[in-house]
Amino acid sequence: MKTLFESATVVEIMERLSVLRPESERVWGKMNAAQALAHCSAVMEMAVGDAYPPRLLVGRLLGPLLKPIYSNEKPLKRGSPTDKSFIVRGQRDFAIEKERLSNLIQRFFEGGAEGCTKHPHCFFGRFTPAEWATGMYKHLDHHLQQFGV
Repeated sequence: MKTLFESATVVEIMERLSVLRPESERVWGKMNAAQALAHCSAVMEMAVGDAYPPRLLVGRLLGPLLKPIYSNEKPLKRGSPTDKSFIVRGQRDFAIEKERLSNLIQRFFEGGAEGCTKHPHCFFGRFTPAEWATGMYKHLDHHLQQFGV
């Protein structure tokens, strides 16, 4: 499984990000490209320890059972649920959001295992650094595929 601890994987993600455009049409979902970038950044901020969303009750109950979805080999499914705190509404500046996400991806990679948050994921609970790296790759891949890149 690819992870954001691998330089080749980070290069691949960055190349795919470079193809994304403000007018890129989504294949599924409701967010436009700028909103999807902002959404991905919000999740990455959790992984690097810049944001600490509270644990959700439903996550405390179901998170441990569903945690393998985020760190196994299978891609995330279209229409996978999202915590409402990560839903982006309103218009966003595409260039700003793209730069923000690129910087967070680079920071995650450069920080390595030591740079990962020790705070639990708001739904799935505690992750190892390897689980964060796999989950963040899968999440980015999911949204890039959402826009055909």
